[in-house]
Amino acid sequence: MLFAELESRDVAIWGFGRESRVALDALRKRFPTKPLTLYCNHEEAESARAAIDDKVRVIEAAPDANALASHEIVVKSPGISAYKPEMISARQRGTRFTSGTALWFGENPHARVVAVTGTKGKSTTTAMIAHCARALGVRTALAGNIGLPLLGLDGQRADLWAIELSSFQTGDAGAVELGVIVSLEEEHLDWHGTRERYLADKLKLADVSGSLLVNAHAPLLMQRTAAHPQRLIFGNPDGWHVADGAIRHGNVSVIEASALPVPGAHNAANACAALAAIETLGFDARAAAAALRAFKPLPHRLQKLGAREDIDWVDDSIATTPTAGLAALQSLHGRVVTLILGGFDRGLEWEDFARELSLHPPHAVIVQGANAPRILGALRTAQVACQIVQCDDLVAAVDRARALGAKGGVVLLSPGAPSFDQFRDYAQRGRAFAALAGFDAAALGEIEGLGIA
Repeated sequence: MLFAELESRDVAIWGFGRESRVALDALRKRFPTKPLTLYCNHEEAESARAAIDDKVRVIEAAPDANALASHEIVVKSPGISAYKPEMISARQRGTRFTSGTALWFGENPHARVVAVTGTKGKSTTTAMIAHCARALGVRTALAGNIGLPLLGLDGQRADLWAIELSSFQTGDAGAVELGVIVSLEEEHLDWHGTRERYLADKLKLADVSGSLLVNAHAPLLMQRTAAHPQRLIFGNPDGWHVADGAIRHGNVSVIEASALPVPGAHNAANACAALAAIETLGFDARAAAAALRAFKPLPHRLQKLGAREDIDWVDDSIATTPTAGLAALQSLHGRVVTLILGGFDRGLEWEDFARELSLHPPHAVIVQGANAPRILGALRTAQVACQIVQCDDLVAAVDRARALGAKGGVVLLSPGAPSFDQFRDYAQRGRAFAALAGFDAAALGEIEGLGIA
């Protein structure tokens, strides 16, 4: 959809999160006096009224089907499920829905785009692609779900756009030169409704990708993308893969995995995805590989906070699935780990996680948050042989971790669940964890490199 289609229409904005705010700014830049309606919650309304003009009518409530149907076009926040009954009803009655992401793609049909999605690893992979391209002298934009909405760069130009897309956004993407899918597992069932719908929505990126790059070690992903006419693979022995402690291209060792500033086999795989993408785009990936030594790790992703009383504290708040929690533990193999799990309950099952944990149990497990009973039940059924403690919230969990943590060991926050039962997002949870552990939360930093450089 183009902005020109909104000029003479009755338009509403639904939600006042990061993407909706910049969409509203872009609308205002083009149509300074156009009347608009904003639907948002009470907390959003306070900040909205301080930032908008009197041509925007603010309604502190979620719209029902009749309210949505009263508008010709609704610009929806990505966090609002496209499967809400009121939205489906309004669409049947003629209301058209769009988003900031869809509007950017509509306005930039000729942009050179590499778009990255995946259940986990998409942010780091996108940032690595941008880092490598910039190291080769390519003017590159880093934006999207990673932290800077595309319309935040409205009107700006880049030679390459490295864009992260969540499963909420893949259906809003226009044509991209290269799509990258780094993993495919079950997540976000509260938004998508069913596992099958989540998978289908994630794979919408494949439908708009001229070339598609996928992970050889993701069987479901390999199966679901087999028919793509321009499918490429990373992680296989012929291409970019990890073997014998090195990132290799075919049988040539290019860079030691230990040289990466981000730990874990999953991050080495992300680096392979980034280098394969750079190569597919026609750049010198082997030359770019050396630049990964200077890659700046993203905050809240196995971020080492420091030591307190001879215990190391690690923030992996980004881990919002059980599989991500297992990857974090594997990255600390050989360490004595006290693990903090739990958060918002999205209905994911923990049985497979618990079975894996029973094979290599940590020093202790502390479960907290809304889904603590679900996790606790799975751990007990699997007979995980370590001390297991349940706490009400993260505050109590950090206190218990401090008491249970082994000297010379690690306290790891890798919740395997979203944060919404206690915090606005994973970043706020990570900062809270750092502060509770006795560190300066402000020093954790933000994602570097967003924008165009």
